[in-house]
Amino acid sequence: MTFKLKDLSVLAYANGFSLWHYRTADPATDVDTADYFAAAADMMRIGDLVIATTDGGAKAGLLRIASNAGGSIDCADLLAIGATDTD
Repeated sequence: MTFKLKDLSVLAYANGFSLWHYRTADPATDVDTADYFAAAADMMRIGDLVIATTDGGAKAGLLRIASNAGGSIDCADLLAIGATDTD
């Protein structure tokens, strides 16, 4: 699947930093690949954080925008949130 700009939203913005949310049916392994967010490269900055809800809501994690130059954007690997349920 591919990135859909309509599924990306800003949750907070301050001092040149944005906190984003992105929800998709795409697997987390696709979302944190290079240039997945290329269509939003003009809006995202290095250091921005994305709360990503992936796999149709089955997984969630944090992504940090690691590089953004010339329309090419890359995120650091997804840091899973709530990866294990021990109860």
